Amino acid sequence: MERFGIGQAARRREDERFLTGAGQYLDDITLDNMCHSAVVRSPHAHARIVSVRTDEAEGAPGVIAVYTAADYVEAGYGPFPTLTEVAGIDEHGVRHPERHALASGTVRFVGDAVAFVIAETRAQARDAAELVDVEYEDLEPVVELATVLNDETPVIWPDIGTNLCYTFHKGDEDKTQKAIDSAAHVIELDLVNSRLVPSSIETRGAIGEWNAPDDQYVLYVAGQAVHTQKGQMAGAIFKVDPEHVRVIGPDVGGGFGAKNFVYPENVLVCWAAKKLGRPVKWVADRSENFLSEIHGRDHLTKATLAVDANGKFTALKVDTIANMGAYLSSFATIIPTSASWVVMGGIYDVPAISMHVRAVFTNTVPVDAYRGAGRPEAAYIIERLVDLAAGQTGIDRLELRRKNLIRSFPYTQALGMVIDCGAFEENLDLASQTIDLGALDKRKKKSAKSGLLRGVGVAAYLEVTLGNPAEATEVRFEEDGTVTLAVGTQSTGQGHETAYLQLLDNELGIPADKVVILQGDTGKIETGGGHGGSRSLSLGGTALLNAAADVRAKGTIAAAHFLDASEKDIGFNDGLFTVRGSNRTISILELSLAITGADDLPEDVPASLTSKGSVQRDAFNYPNGCHMAEVEIDPETGVIDLVRYVIVDDFGKVVNPMIAEGQAIGGTVQGIGQALLEATVFDPASGQLLSGSYMDYAMPRADDVPNIEVQLNQAQPTQTNPLGVKGAGEAGCSGAPPALVNAVCDALSEFGIRHIDMPLTPEKIWRTVRSAHGS
Repeated sequence: MERFGIGQAARRREDERFLTGAGQYLDDITLDNMCHSAVVRSPHAHARIVSVRTDEAEGAPGVIAVYTAADYVEAGYGPFPTLTEVAGIDEHGVRHPERHALASGTVRFVGDAVAFVIAETRAQARDAAELVDVEYEDLEPVVELATVLNDETPVIWPDIGTNLCYTFHKGDEDKTQKAIDSAAHVIELDLVNSRLVPSSIETRGAIGEWNAPDDQYVLYVAGQAVHTQKGQMAGAIFKVDPEHVRVIGPDVGGGFGAKNFVYPENVLVCWAAKKLGRPVKWVADRSENFLSEIHGRDHLTKATLAVDANGKFTALKVDTIANMGAYLSSFATIIPTSASWVVMGGIYDVPAISMHVRAVFTNTVPVDAYRGAGRPEAAYIIERLVDLAAGQTGIDRLELRRKNLIRSFPYTQALGMVIDCGAFEENLDLASQTIDLGALDKRKKKSAKSGLLRGVGVAAYLEVTLGNPAEATEVRFEEDGTVTLAVGTQSTGQGHETAYLQLLDNELGIPADKVVILQGDTGKIETGGGHGGSRSLSLGGTALLNAAADVRAKGTIAAAHFLDASEKDIGFNDGLFTVRGSNRTISILELSLAITGADDLPEDVPASLTSKGSVQRDAFNYPNGCHMAEVEIDPETGVIDLVRYVIVDDFGKVVNPMIAEGQAIGGTVQGIGQALLEATVFDPASGQLLSGSYMDYAMPRADDVPNIEVQLNQAQPTQTNPLGVKGAGEAGCSGAPPALVNAVCDALSEFGIRHIDMPLTPEKIWRTVRSAHGS
């Protein structure tokens, strides 16, 4: 019988079923009488739809139906919802053009859905989709962020009259500008936070089913936030009461934020299932996923850091143009605004901060939350500026960081967030000692003998745990002697199942082999905040603790009855209720079965140990840490060799070090991908996605990444939750990009190279070195 508790590096229980093929992912599901579907997508970035002819497709083998926007309009469904109430947006508010599941009148990005084909097989649906004849009239696409707000640039939403979606401001602009004007040193930087294509191992997919007896849409989805999707589809799109929508998330092969949202295909399969009276499945292939799943990041930023004569930071000014793509996705509004300002300035004491954001529409794939979602962008800004400030002031980069660290807690940053704790200096010291920064000059000289350039990059990041602020958990004691743990969070590969089992064992002494984890089904779990913002352990774990406390309270009453003792004499430890001073005991599982089998229990004895726990977040916690990357560059080819990578993370108290380290490494590899490899390229003339497959969009491979050395600094557990934990899932994405860019710029500093925008491809490095050489 396996037993394990908090702090143990227990192997993930869920991995056995994943590795042996026993997991159930969306495409593993086959429902009775199920048919298949394909989406007809626009090949144009911006065009008027002149006509849609479906007769040839309708006559193709196996075709059941072909639906267009005209059919969809008849259904009377509402537009897709999006969050628009964000503090700091100016008096014009958020300009929110309507989006429906099928484009009507005009398409606005390559991949926009135009028609929906249903057939007996997937191959038949795809073949028939090729026969749908859509006539387009080309319009000029808008792709370039730098010129999107110019007067001569076409407006992609004529009813709005501008490509500006909203304007946001946070901070004291006058105080910030005065500090900049009077500063001894002013560091300015124009930078690009490059667009990324989320690349989960499992593409998106959905199955719609119509439950006629209950008048209910049932959606099976490879997604992350089933309760959120249920609420959005019921209220805004289908316009029905919530009980008429059920969303089920099976095992999910990665999400990274991109599967949090209601997509057109989710709605289309439900609509078609109702019309046809048959389940309808849709699964994207990889190319389709590139074109139809949201993208991440994509900012142009002008950043300014003011530093006084003593090397103290006095102000930070940030002005960003953020790409929303063609439509405003579910939570796109908050990513460059309230999900970013919460950590703006990082781990440093910056007295004045002013942040402006202009969000814009372009004829590109919509942009929304991608792992980190606003916080990596903020970390990149401040850590690049600090390195440049070190060069401009002549102060050593570590000394400059130490000089400006937040040292007194709780600390209220200039934009209003309260940081409760952090091991900032200790992280910096541990990382520099581990990578042996003091011996870097020797290593640089050794590399130079081989004609290579060596550098180390430092990035001290600050994260914050965000996401839905409420969570609930239920511990259900079943009649067969097992326990069902129903959680409102949702794992997409992070190891939640194992971490929750460790908590349950620690709190109630229930062995893992007696527990079934239930997640991702709005029909069986009343409420839940799903996945996002690295929230699951701090909120889901706290809700579990609250439920466990209720179980113990009920169990104490019941144990007193069955052991014929006073409640005050009952103790509980390691799954056993005991009468103190005696050998009378009953295990928690035995007690549950005794309650189930008992007749005529006294009124004061609970009829079940089943208990619910909930939590409402009232304070944020701040994961933080330090990344150091060491690179060696061949200036003749521009090839970068990432030779060493060191991380010190403060995740507070760690429930499972193996899982925490895995999350840190995974996020870091994604950050390495952004920094060195991943380039999302649209043709500026046509709006075509030129990097639409892994032949052109370079993902990090095993030989691109060294052994990543992770140390977990648990010296500063947070007091914002009873576990003392801080979110671990997204931290790597915040630390890696600035660490890599700082490392490369350190290696190239002898050429006077100050900054290079991501991704740092060999060609870009080679050209930059040649330009610096004047050759």
